[in-house]
Amino acid sequence: MAIVLGPNQYGKAENRLVVVSRDGSTHTIRDLTVSTSLRGDLADTHLTGDNSKVLATDTQKNTVHAFAKQAPVGEIEDFALRLGRHFVSSQEAISGARVLVDEHPWQRIEGNGHSFVAGGAEKRTTAVTVEGDRAWVVSGVRDLVVLKSTGSEFHGFPRDEYTTLRETDDRVLATSVTARWRYQGGGIDWAASHTAIRGLLLTTFATRHSLSLQQTLYAMGEAVLLARPEVAEVRLSMPNKHHFAVDLSPFGLENHNEVFYAADRPYGLIEGSVLRDDAEDAGSAWYSLPMF
Repeated sequence: MAIVLGPNQYGKAENRLVVVSRDGSTHTIRDLTVSTSLRGDLADTHLTGDNSKVLATDTQKNTVHAFAKQAPVGEIEDFALRLGRHFVSSQEAISGARVLVDEHPWQRIEGNGHSFVAGGAEKRTTAVTVEGDRAWVVSGVRDLVVLKSTGSEFHGFPRDEYTTLRETDDRVLATSVTARWRYQGGGIDWAASHTAIRGLLLTTFATRHSLSLQQTLYAMGEAVLLARPEVAEVRLSMPNKHHFAVDLSPFGLENHNEVFYAADRPYGLIEGSVLRDDAEDAGSAWYSLPMF
């Protein structure tokens, strides 16, 4: 029997980076979490402890900070591409890099050019993988919390001796969307594409009558692919944030779908992917990323 080293990578995770751009009294801030991972000819450090090919994770952190100073951050996809290409081209032993970026939103307080309020839990994301002269971009959103108070049903499911859930033709549907989409082709306007895709996800959730969260998930991914040719595939993870109607009968009250108990756990977790049948090959786009 032989024991061998399998796939591996290493890097610096969750570097918090805040960049302030000053235009007189009006400031702009970019609040990012950047994670870098490198892979390549790294067997020696695992097998013998020889670190001669290991670019220290602290150096990776410093590179992130320096790149934020040397040029405008720009779109997070472009920033991640610059970092990934730098690591692959500057280190002989490194053949691949993955750079993850989350952007945390801030909104300027009206009437003040340098004060801000946090924009909520939602984050814009990208995951860039670079191998040689190839690059793949997977962008998305996470913690996009949405709810609609009607227009959702759930019935017709199997019942057995352990089933207690009641069927319903009118329920609250709420979820926290994590969506990732894989880009294909070139010349993409990252900001415009992100805005359009986010809008399609929200509009479809709001307007498509739902017989199940699975049906809603597919419809959201389908809407993106029908409208945005630059997207090859959409992967979605949508936990069902259950809202159960409270039984008010002990108090002599009727509850006509007005008062709910919002349960945070356990929750249904609905996940899936929607893709073009003629999409470009994914290559290393999803390497070491969660399936959903």
